[in-house]
Amino acid sequence: MSNRVVITGMGIWSCLGQDLNTVTESLRNGVSGIIFDEKRKGKGFGFRSALTSAVPMPDLKPFVGRDERKYMHEESSYAYMATIQALEQAGLDMDYLSSHEVGILYGNDSVSESTVGAWDKIRSIDSTAASGSGAIFRCMNSSITMNLACLFKLRGVNMTVSAACASGSHSIGLGWLLISQGLQDCIVCGGAQEVNPYATGPFDGLQTFSTREDDPTKACRPFDRDRDGLIPGGGAATVILESHDNAVKRGAHIIAEVMGYGFSGNGDHMTTPSVEGPQRSLEMAIRLSGVDIRDIGYINAHATSTKIGDAREAQAINNVFHGLNVPVTSTKSQTGHEMWMAGTSELIYSTLMMKNGFIAGNINFENPDEDTAILNIIPETREAHFNMFLSNSFGFGGTNATLIVRNIN
Repeated sequence: MSNRVVITGMGIWSCLGQDLNTVTESLRNGVSGIIFDEKRKGKGFGFRSALTSAVPMPDLKPFVGRDERKYMHEESSYAYMATIQALEQAGLDMDYLSSHEVGILYGNDSVSESTVGAWDKIRSIDSTAASGSGAIFRCMNSSITMNLACLFKLRGVNMTVSAACASGSHSIGLGWLLISQGLQDCIVCGGAQEVNPYATGPFDGLQTFSTREDDPTKACRPFDRDRDGLIPGGGAATVILESHDNAVKRGAHIIAEVMGYGFSGNGDHMTTPSVEGPQRSLEMAIRLSGVDIRDIGYINAHATSTKIGDAREAQAINNVFHGLNVPVTSTKSQTGHEMWMAGTSELIYSTLMMKNGFIAGNINFENPDEDTAILNIIPETREAHFNMFLSNSFGFGGTNATLIVRNIN
């Protein structure tokens, strides 16, 4: 059995905007969501780089009762807002959700602020009672899926996908596999990332963040010769995946079709990426999708603005697409690295571009180096009509994911 898998809803809570229309215009206009966060230089933090994306904390009071909010941490709040948007666009109301077996697969790989906060309370009076009844649920990596499944009455598969910076892509890929094999008809998929300093302090300690603090919007420079490191970001992004038959049966508007999913492990170094591992992920996605590689009109690269990471990905893309001159950009140039969220948000960014006839420029790309010059990197927004794209996500420990998505008019 092999069912077609389609996207019927999307939602986002991002540094580029908190709704699809705003995000579309931010992409088109080359808006950067990156700021200098003074707090990260203060006492108790001592960050080498205070650069981060700016993501507003949503007010859940109009949507979620007080008793339920005590279980929700930062990422759950972002994910809730992204998911209500996606469900609304998909036309899935509470009556449908409570009477059908809808699943959830959501990418997440940290709960830092919740854990630190709980222990601060415990230490304040030397008693675990101080943490409160909701703390354990805020401190679990599966907090997002637990909260959303209960709030939206989701009775299908319920699982958190924890795979570093490929978590969001793997959630969609696993959803594609379950639906294509007839095991589920509809799954809420996504990824979320906390933006607070606690989540990225140890990451900053690796000295992989950009220190171009004098001009934050120019700091993230994927593929550029003068790139000096990534910038952390976050928020949440949700897509609704359905079998084509299920979507047609209930009269849903179909946005796009997930054609294929590729995955691989580098099996090598914890932090240093390879060429061969990502290349196998791309090749698997293309093979399983059955598409003609010449029909892929855009590549949203993982490229985080690190020296070796961007170089290795450029080589992998070139090895697969050599001679085809496919346009390539990294939307991280505008958002920073949205980490556990990135695979889902970048699929949404790419879909918005595809539906609206443009490719957002790889901002701050001024000069290639010998590794990145082999790609057709688009530095400024270009009007372009394409009907299929490929999106890469790679993570620590050598986890790789690639998705291929086709337009449905």
